[in-house]
Amino acid sequence: MKKILAVLLTICLLLAMAGCGSAPASTATVEAASAAAADTGTSSAAEPAAASAAEPAAEETPAGPELPGLTYLYSMEKVYATQFDVHYYEGGYKYLVIGDGNSYLLVPEGKESPAGLDSSIRVLHMPLDSIYLAASAVMSLFDAMDSLDVITLTSQNASDWYVEGAKAAMERGEILFGGKYSEPDYELLVNSDVDVAIENTMILHTPKVIEMIELLGIPVFIEYSSYEGHPLGRTEWIRLFGAMLDREDEADARFQELTAMMDGIQEFPNTGKTVAIFLVDTSGKAQVRAGDDYLSRIVEIAGGNNAFSYLTIGDTGHTNVNMTMEEFYATAMDVDYLIYNASGYSAGVDSLEKLFDKSDLLRDCRAVKEGNVWWIGPETYQMADKLGALISDINRMLTGEEGEMTFLRHME
Repeated sequence: MKKILAVLLTICLLLAMAGCGSAPASTATVEAASAAAADTGTSSAAEPAAASAAEPAAEETPAGPELPGLTYLYSMEKVYATQFDVHYYEGGYKYLVIGDGNSYLLVPEGKESPAGLDSSIRVLHMPLDSIYLAASAVMSLFDAMDSLDVITLTSQNASDWYVEGAKAAMERGEILFGGKYSEPDYELLVNSDVDVAIENTMILHTPKVIEMIELLGIPVFIEYSSYEGHPLGRTEWIRLFGAMLDREDEADARFQELTAMMDGIQEFPNTGKTVAIFLVDTSGKAQVRAGDDYLSRIVEIAGGNNAFSYLTIGDTGHTNVNMTMEEFYATAMDVDYLIYNASGYSAGVDSLEKLFDKSDLLRDCRAVKEGNVWWIGPETYQMADKLGALISDINRMLTGEEGEMTFLRHME
């Protein structure tokens, strides 16, 4: 089998060099996906309903997606997540529908994909016990349900991980570096018998890579957790991955534990103070968080207000919204608190001097003059299982309460 795949690899590389490839994703899709992955209201944050993939009562007889040759049973009852659905069918088949419209059929071990299945549905043959994980934001969820054993390759080196379990596994040689998401080691993917490549939306920038991986017989699964509007919606993706691994019980139990931790963090009284979470990109433009982005929701739960709440994902298609520094300054000049997003290509901006190197215009912001500038680093986006700590950090910032912070740091 490996020899056959090796031959396929050679053919794929030759085809790519000859210009073979599908049409690239639309500009709007790529820009929106890039903004969401570069992280990659005042309703209560607590009191979630019990999360379970258990079959509903017989009298409910819910309708589900019709698939040829399969009998629908029930769907996962979610609590916060809006960007995925899991549907269950007789014989152990599962149908996953992701927020971007992509869909995947999980075929149980020893069974075949049903005849007549729509060609747009990607087929994943279980068990998925050799995964190339190029979506760094969800590694913590695999770690949280003790499932790092299925991660064979990752797109980051050990030194880039803030998830201690992943770092330790790489240092022990249990997880190997499989190349960056945009430049995977195709030969290593083949030799490692990878069952699925899990990517974030940054992969939409490189459609040729998707094509190359799939030509090798490896399906590509694109996760959209960064598009969730509630912080616990992002955490609830642990249940989607639990379904992919046939580990629903473990995932549900861990999700209940994580939401219980959030239950102890009741929504704080609104302080009336405004917050802008932003970065300055390589072109000199500002990127701010949309008003219905999960980070904006975290600010609201913590007792603050996103100064750019009028910008929404629905209106712009982006979780991060680009604007000129002059446009940013028009709102940010009177904001109470600035939080700089020092991650990705903006990593390392951890002092006012470095901030002013990005834009001298920021010197005149009231938050700068009053010493209310903070920053978060790349580790924030790898900890989907610890978002409660970020809520506590921001509340301490807004109220001046003393205490050790997990993610938020004061910019000097």
